[in-house]
Amino acid sequence: MSLKKTVIMLTMVCVVVQAGCGGNARKNSSTNGKVTITFWHSFVSSTVPALDTLIMAFEREHPNIVIDAQYVPTGDALVQKLVTSVQSNTAPDISWIHSDFLQYLVEANAIYPMKTFIYGQDSLPAKDVEDIYPSLMQAASWRGDLYSMPMEATDLCIIYNKDMFKKAGLDSEHGPQTWEELVDYAKKLTIKVNGTQQIGFFVPVYPAGGPLGAWMEWQWMPFLWQAGGDIVDSLQTRILVNSIEGVQALGLWRQIYNFENQSRFSVDYDAAFVSQQVAMIVDGPWDLPRYRKILTNFRWGVAPLPAGPAGRSTIVGGEYLAIFKQSKHPKQAWTFIKWLMKPEVQALWSMKSGYLPVRKSVMKLEDYQQYLRTHPRFAEYVKSLDFGRAPRPIDYNELEISRYIAEAIEKATLGNSDPKSVLDEAAQKANKLLRKDN
Repeated sequence: MSLKKTVIMLTMVCVVVQAGCGGNARKNSSTNGKVTITFWHSFVSSTVPALDTLIMAFEREHPNIVIDAQYVPTGDALVQKLVTSVQSNTAPDISWIHSDFLQYLVEANAIYPMKTFIYGQDSLPAKDVEDIYPSLMQAASWRGDLYSMPMEATDLCIIYNKDMFKKAGLDSEHGPQTWEELVDYAKKLTIKVNGTQQIGFFVPVYPAGGPLGAWMEWQWMPFLWQAGGDIVDSLQTRILVNSIEGVQALGLWRQIYNFENQSRFSVDYDAAFVSQQVAMIVDGPWDLPRYRKILTNFRWGVAPLPAGPAGRSTIVGGEYLAIFKQSKHPKQAWTFIKWLMKPEVQALWSMKSGYLPVRKSVMKLEDYQQYLRTHPRFAEYVKSLDFGRAPRPIDYNELEISRYIAEAIEKATLGNSDPKSVLDEAAQKANKLLRKDN
């Protein structure tokens, strides 16, 4: 099916279906011989209408399968719910997961290896597998075996307030190009406005032990790469965050955090950006549909992350779909996941949701190219894929190691501790886990 035909078909579905494309309610039972597939996910609310549109299109093409999409809070809550559901024999058919969940689900023998389906009766051709970005396939695997499939891709850019840039005498058509410019811009944009503190750049610092701890570490990782560092060595024998490069990257965050006095500022960065209390934030493309609706009182743009001493870099990741062995309908679950891999479906999902497609061939579709030409902010995220990279895998205890690094970031910024000392502490604790499992 062509992309244009898919769009027309979905428009008809949205008109015909009484519930509408924006509804959250999904069918909860099987009737008349239909198979119901329970699908857990943690998509933000602005993504749910796009997800509902996609599911209705799938159900129209597969009238004997119903997708029951259920929201589950992300982070530790999701992995805990998954582990508990496996133990109680109430696991979903499919779940949206982060790559660092894979160890626990594989060791619990909870999910199928994807080769069961890729090389099964309803196979996925090799050319289609090779068309998926390798970095995403790496993240969807554990110890070299594929256990999930990427549903979407994402990376990070700077979203900035053009009007605030212009008032500060800065080029409103370009974001900061280097670390030095980032610091300079942040200083010029950190001022008092009508007695209220305005800050230039929101340093994404959150409580390390909370649900956003891993999100904080994920946003810090590109700055580590920009300095020339990495989280772990290629053989997974040593954590490297306490290197000179790691200290530089954390020192940059600490410097900006301190002169902005950000400890007194809200952690709700998106609300602060909307209310023009912050000029620059780091965010992913998934929030663009929401921003386009609500940011109507000032001009705003998207720019790549700045280049550090080792050059420019951003992080590429996504969410991944796993099929649970407790599923009574793994064949139909695979039918849904395989359908999501189609280039025209990936293109439509990308344009509706704000996520990036997982297949390279989507970029060749003329309708998608036209979309990029008419959505320059989103196009910046696509361009950033050119210098994007995926984190090196950590096979064991990735959640715990991530938390140690997040704790170091929090201590160096909110706690105003020495970056070298806190990174040494994090590396020491993480290396004990690596040595234990090696």
